[in-house]
Amino acid sequence: QVQLVESGGGLVQAGGSLRLSCTSSGRTPSRYAMGWFRQAPGKEREFVAAISWSGSRAIYADSMKGRFTISRANARNTVYLQMNSLKPEDTAVYYCAAEKDSWGLGSSQKNEYGYWGQGTQVTVSS
Repeated sequence: QVQLVESGGGLVQAGGSLRLSCTSSGRTPSRYAMGWFRQAPGKEREFVAAISWSGSRAIYADSMKGRFTISRANARNTVYLQMNSLKPEDTAVYYCAAEKDSWGLGSSQKNEYGYWGQGTQVTVSS
């Protein structure tokens, strides 16, 4: 089992920045590829970014490229999502997730992830 706890959400004005953190505990979290997803009210949960277990590979949803950066610090069992140039449409609950299987490269598919955090609210005002 892997337990995930997100932090860093909040209220920010359009054009501002936030950094989300996801701290893992349990069964060797550093072995798992990690992803960030988000869900706005009335919408499906969507992919934001993912990073391989080693941190050498990162992928992003098209609308986040150039604005968001995912990174990880395995020694601290923590994954980060740096979000810049935030827009009102980025308002959502952001979820951290760990892949079901170890040693992964990161995926945009929700069904590849077996562990989820409780989420952290990000609100961007116009």
